[in-house]
Amino acid sequence: EININVGCPSDRVQNGRFGACLMAEPQLVAECVSEMQAATKVPVTVKSRIGIDDLDSYEFLHTFIEEVAKADCQHFIIHARKAWLTGLSPKQNRDVPPLDYSRVYQIKQDFPELAISINGGIKTLAETKLHLQHIDGVMIGREIYNNPYMLANVDQDIYGVNKVAMSREQVINIMAEYIDTYISTTPEHGNNRAWHVLRHMLGLCNGLAGARQYRRYLSECAGDAGANGNTLKEAFAKVISSQA
Repeated sequence: EININVGCPSDRVQNGRFGACLMAEPQLVAECVSEMQAATKVPVTVKSRIGIDDLDSYEFLHTFIEEVAKADCQHFIIHARKAWLTGLSPKQNRDVPPLDYSRVYQIKQDFPELAISINGGIKTLAETKLHLQHIDGVMIGREIYNNPYMLANVDQDIYGVNKVAMSREQVINIMAEYIDTYISTTPEHGNNRAWHVLRHMLGLCNGLAGARQYRRYLSECAGDAGANGNTLKEAFAKVISSQA
C-alpha cells in the first residue's frame, strides 16, 4: 500500500505543509488520495492522529474521516493520541498526549464499512488481541523496533497458524547470510556496510541473559570496516555463554 502520513508533528514536516498539520485540511487530504489512486492500482491509506492542538474533539476526528473517506480511502490507521504542533517535540508527541483508544473504537462503530487500525503505546500481543475485539488491525511501531523477536509469535498468537516459531539462533544465522550478501553488493554511490543492517538488530535479544553484552558488542564492533555476518554471530555468542 501507499500510506499518506498525516500524523507527524515535526517542525520540518509542518514547514513543508505535510504531516499532522494536514488534519486541519481534510479536503486537501482527500484530493491527495484521489490523485494518488488515479495514478496507481496500489491501495492508498491514511495514517492520522485523533486530533491536533485544540482541534481535538471527537466531532473533528469524525469529520476528518468522513471527508477523506469520500475520496474512497478504505483504510485508516489512527494513532490514538492527538498531536501538539507547538510546544512539544516529535519525541514528546509520542508519549505526552494521553492515549484515547475508545475514540478509535467509536470511529469503527460509526464507519463500519471502513478498515480501521489502531496505533500508539501497544507493547504486547496480548494487548493486540484485546484491540482486535473492537477494530480491524493493530500497528505496533516502537515496541517492534525495541523487541523485534515479538514478531516470531505473531503467526501463532494472532493469525492462528500452527507452526513452531523461529528461534533467535535461526534468525541470527539467516540474517548473517543476508548481511554478507548485502555488503558484497556495491551500490552506485557509497558502500554497503554491515552496520546499515546491524544497527536495527540491537533489540533482538532483549529480555535474555546476556542481552546487554550482545548490544555492547554490536555497538562497539558492527561499525568496523571488516564487520560482516560473523559479527552478528559473535555478538549472539555473548547471549549463549550467559545462559550456559
